[in-house]
Amino acid sequence: MSLGEHLKELRRRFIIGVIALVAAMVVAFIFSDAIIVAMTEPIRVVAAQRGDADLVTLMYQSITGPFDMRLRVSLAVGILISAPVWLWQIWAFLVPGLTRKEIRYTIGFVSAAVPLFFAGAFVGWLIMPHIVELMASFTPQGASNIYDSKYYYDFVFKLLIVVGVSFVLPVFLVALNLAGVMSGMAILKGWRVAVLIAAVFAALATPAADIVSMLLLAGILTVLFFAAAGLSVIFDRRRAKREKALGLDL
Repeated sequence: MSLGEHLKELRRRFIIGVIALVAAMVVAFIFSDAIIVAMTEPIRVVAAQRGDADLVTLMYQSITGPFDMRLRVSLAVGILISAPVWLWQIWAFLVPGLTRKEIRYTIGFVSAAVPLFFAGAFVGWLIMPHIVELMASFTPQGASNIYDSKYYYDFVFKLLIVVGVSFVLPVFLVALNLAGVMSGMAILKGWRVAVLIAAVFAALATPAADIVSMLLLAGILTVLFFAAAGLSVIFDRRRAKREKALGLDL
């Protein structure tokens, strides 16, 4: 294909991805009320615990604040809903330039990374109410918990994204192993550093007083690390056997 044909193909793939995103945003906007209710459930729990809804509430600082909140939620959920479509458009545009080996690696990477990301986001969603409730417990008597809507939205979705990405990091370790950058034993030897990083990350992502959530998140990340290291060791052994069979073992 010429450069102009490549640009036309890119434009076509981009338009399809945008249409899918807009359609998903419309669907998400229709259900945005239910999504916001689920997001703000911890606030109502805190209000019930304190026995006064006026002291614990979600605040909109502008006239367009409620509509802006719905648009933000619709965009975030729309990106997730339309992910299969726009990911496929990216893949379909790139796959003609990839070798068979690169295609296999890419399929394996996406097949592992996408479920892990959503699993991490789900774990973040389970942790989020505990964080809100625990932090609200430190509010002194006579003070109010008035949550700014934009800040609350950013807190929820950033937490989901950060925890989701943290679940995908072991897949990058396996990718580095397949690329020959790191051996499986080199990854496994760094288990002490990995456990320390997982503990520190879990401590930062969860409240310091919420030990259960911290241990849960750190434990999951540690298990994923050892799973990635184990797979890398297996891949190294298979690679060594193939090289030995072909007479390439030095």
